[in-house]
Amino acid sequence: IVEGLGEARSALPAAAPSAAAAPVLLLQLPASPSPPCPHLAGCWAGAMAELPIPDVPPARCSGRFTISTLLGMEEGGRGPYTPTEGSSCDSAQPTQLSSSTLCTRTFGYNTVDVVPAYEHYANSKGVGDPRKGRPSLADLHSILKVTGGLAVPIASLASPGHAAGPCKVSVVGHCLLPLGAITGAVPTIRCMLNIWGVILYLRLPWITAQAGIALTWLIILMSVTVTTITGLSISAISTNGKVKSGGTYFLISRSLGPELGGSIGLIFAFANAVAVAMHTVGFAETVRDLLQEHNSLIVDPTNDIRIIGVITVTVLLGISLAGMEWEAKAQILFFLVILVSFINYLVGTVIPATAEKQAKGFFSYRADIFVQNFVPNWRGPEGSFFGLFSIFFPSATGILAGANISGDLKDPAVAIPKGTLMAIFWTTMSYLVLSATIGACVVRDASGSLNDSVAVGSPGCEGLACSFGWNFTACAQQQSCRYGLSNYYQVLMSMVSGFGPLITAGIFGATLSSALACLVSAPKVFQCLCKDQLYPLIGFFGKGYGRNSEPIRGYMLTYVIAVGFILIAELNAIAPIISNFFLCSYALINFSCFHASITNSPGWRPSFRYYSKWAALFGAAVSVVIMFLLTWWAALIAFGIVIFLLGYVLYKKPDVNWGSSMQASSYNMALNYSVGLSEVDEHIKNYRPQCLVLTGPPNFRPALVDFVGTFTKNLSLMLCGNVLIGPRKQKMPESRLMADGHTKWLMKRKIKAFYTDVVAEDLRSGVQMLIQAAGLGKMRPNILVLGYKRNWRTASPESLEDYVGILHDAFDFKYGVCVMRMKEGLNVSRVLQDTLALAADPTTLASEQQASTIFQSKQGKKTIDIYWLFDDGGLTLLIPYLLGRKKRWGKCKIRVFVGGQINRMDEERKAIVSLLSKFRLGFHEVHILPDINQKPRPEHIKRFDELIAPFRLNDGFKDEAAVNEMRQGCPWKISDEEVDKNRAKSLRQVRLNEILRDYSRDAALIAITPPIGRKGRCPSSLYMAWLETLSQDLRPPIILTRGNQENVLTFYCQ
Repeated sequence: IVEGLGEARSALPAAAPSAAAAPVLLLQLPASPSPPCPHLAGCWAGAMAELPIPDVPPARCSGRFTISTLLGMEEGGRGPYTPTEGSSCDSAQPTQLSSSTLCTRTFGYNTVDVVPAYEHYANSKGVGDPRKGRPSLADLHSILKVTGGLAVPIASLASPGHAAGPCKVSVVGHCLLPLGAITGAVPTIRCMLNIWGVILYLRLPWITAQAGIALTWLIILMSVTVTTITGLSISAISTNGKVKSGGTYFLISRSLGPELGGSIGLIFAFANAVAVAMHTVGFAETVRDLLQEHNSLIVDPTNDIRIIGVITVTVLLGISLAGMEWEAKAQILFFLVILVSFINYLVGTVIPATAEKQAKGFFSYRADIFVQNFVPNWRGPEGSFFGLFSIFFPSATGILAGANISGDLKDPAVAIPKGTLMAIFWTTMSYLVLSATIGACVVRDASGSLNDSVAVGSPGCEGLACSFGWNFTACAQQQSCRYGLSNYYQVLMSMVSGFGPLITAGIFGATLSSALACLVSAPKVFQCLCKDQLYPLIGFFGKGYGRNSEPIRGYMLTYVIAVGFILIAELNAIAPIISNFFLCSYALINFSCFHASITNSPGWRPSFRYYSKWAALFGAAVSVVIMFLLTWWAALIAFGIVIFLLGYVLYKKPDVNWGSSMQASSYNMALNYSVGLSEVDEHIKNYRPQCLVLTGPPNFRPALVDFVGTFTKNLSLMLCGNVLIGPRKQKMPESRLMADGHTKWLMKRKIKAFYTDVVAEDLRSGVQMLIQAAGLGKMRPNILVLGYKRNWRTASPESLEDYVGILHDAFDFKYGVCVMRMKEGLNVSRVLQDTLALAADPTTLASEQQASTIFQSKQGKKTIDIYWLFDDGGLTLLIPYLLGRKKRWGKCKIRVFVGGQINRMDEERKAIVSLLSKFRLGFHEVHILPDINQKPRPEHIKRFDELIAPFRLNDGFKDEAAVNEMRQGCPWKISDEEVDKNRAKSLRQVRLNEILRDYSRDAALIAITPPIGRKGRCPSSLYMAWLETLSQDLRPPIILTRGNQENVLTFYCQ
């Protein structure tokens, strides 16, 4: 509207005097030769900082309305349209604003509003948080005040975040790594290197010999199916917002929340540390085999692996500690070596086999060999489909290598999807090609002896090699062959290749690159986990060093774990250990993607669209199934660790808020169930006492909060209501400031309740707002709980009228009423006065000392006495029953007292016992009060008369018109006629108080049905005198409970 009016004014003819002299109030800034914040688009200095001035003519706002001409009044009595000096853009002397770029920030208008900018959304946390550079709603909506030629919103002057002065720019350092200049290539290379690990060269030929080409392809494709679905899920999650360091842990924790994210982060970091050992052992095996060929073993085959492995991982640690620059250069070198070795292998397969190679089982491409090796030939204890799958699967786990260094990438949202999916495709093709080519060239068994050559078709020769002129029958039958696809797999590719040493170099490159990648990934993930402080005692390892914050302590921890597993010195034993941990990670990544999609959260907007939530769910399910098919006991251990860590985080409830899909799911469930409740009619069996508790600030009346919180916890709704009395403009900032603190106070006290407040002119109107508006659908309060007004005799008559009026309003709105009174009172605000004086910060409320109350301690073997004097629907019985179900009150015996006649005591007692048994409340001790109608003691009657004496009109039984005239302006006064008409009821309250003191002196709690004062016929002072008389001089807490005369108990099944 404002900017539209500005357009209309600017469209007037330039010669019009009204346009030239249009009075405006400008937002003026002091001129500065050099802007204090040259790099920020939006930053306040008083009202708004100057920006770099472009080389354009000064913006002149001829005759335009500004925001200040429509909103706000200047102090000093001038109206918004009163001219001020130098306020016109068209004045002879140019204003400071006309030389600034405020007009360019808002399409040429001199308003406080700013155009959209990146920094306004950076580092955003939650709804309502302040944004950098963007004016607040108060800045746009509040009254403008002129201070020294500068027109700024009053809210800005009062806000510490918008203090006048030069802007202070907080510069965040950027880690300029070599990886940062590359988007997709580095993750692709890193993932491919990690996938092309030890399995490619040292185990894939053996797996092909065991499972055959067909089942080997099935193993590869099964693994790729899981990894591809996981890759799609990673791509979706990583493109749904800015990705920081932490890799897989960051993706899962920010998606599913700290509970599952923390547990999988710890497991994934550990799995990467073990993977370092696996790849290092693969390297050590190759070196050991080379030493064996030259008879140069250091000690023995097993210990040689340990020695070489420890030395190798130590060298890799040194490369890692040298920084990511050296690590990146080493990875590129390894990548080139592997490519050359792979090409060398493919060239070797087409070169005609020499006699020496034929003796070792290599015959180049032969259809007969392909057919024979197409089917499985299981051998040894590991000769099973899932046994081989468990050994192969770790080679597919490298897909997370790119995501694990997300903090070191220039644009992770582009690099991770592109790099991961490209790596999966190319490595899958290489695995399929390798298994098919090796299976088409090499027979399973060969002796390696040149003397085993025979003529084709020689008698006594068995096996496929006979047709090629070689007799390997003897060693094949005795299973003593040293060569062939099933036996010589460690160095088989070297023999097949064109130049053997290149394959050895490829093995070195594959194993060392994978080990190096895992050695870098594990500390990076663990460092992010340590910084989030989800678990104790691990923060020590999260400290970063240098400009890139390298986790040196994390590197050392990874090194120790890797050395520990290297000492196992058996590759086939290490591989299945980490398979389950990686599968567990994949399952949670896929579930994260599915869960984020299924919640329909508006915040789930991944720029990568080629994923499916159902495919992600399928990937998660398949990962879990494979875990148990591989090694069921290892799967149980992995799940046990996840559940233990999950339980720990759920118990500790870390103070983090990452906007996870769990939060979105909770909202969806709550919304769906709330809407579903509205579609179902209420039934007495499902009645729950849903309480609106007038606590004021909850920390003022902790006993009232504890009492209601005890019987509503995990059962029904509890809403703490607070009425802020005063002008709305004055109280609204207080409401916004303190609401969060009160909620945190309730959470710290472990009270499951909501907090809400309203601003009203008086208490009664505020409570009426709460009664009518509190709750949602069927989740609405049906009981009003409030504390007893102890100072009613000395308080202002208006507050007395409001208090009793609130009780009448509750009954008018069909609420039950529960009034609680304690001998020492409920309000502890005086004790907290010193604390509250410092409570400008809402967190002070949550951190203040918690007051203890009787409802927080065990009651032992006391009694809960219920005086069910009038049938209110059963609410007087239900609340003590719910209280008795709690552990602290569980040992208390519940006694029920009812009124009766002395000559019918047995019959009335049996009738009440029978009724209570039908209610299934477990109340067996029933007492009949035959003396309830006896006349109270004279001294107690006299005390009641003295109690109401100050509130009597003493009208001498005049007619109604005269009484109304005397009561004009003081409706709380009691006429003589009202005293006389209610005499019996007044004496009953006196008598009941005597009974309570006689029977319930040592009770833990008293619940009694209070009288109801008829609206318009019972003055508020008389009604309060009844409540005072009924509940005075009692040591235990007393709750005056009155239902709305509708059943809350039933003994029917339907």
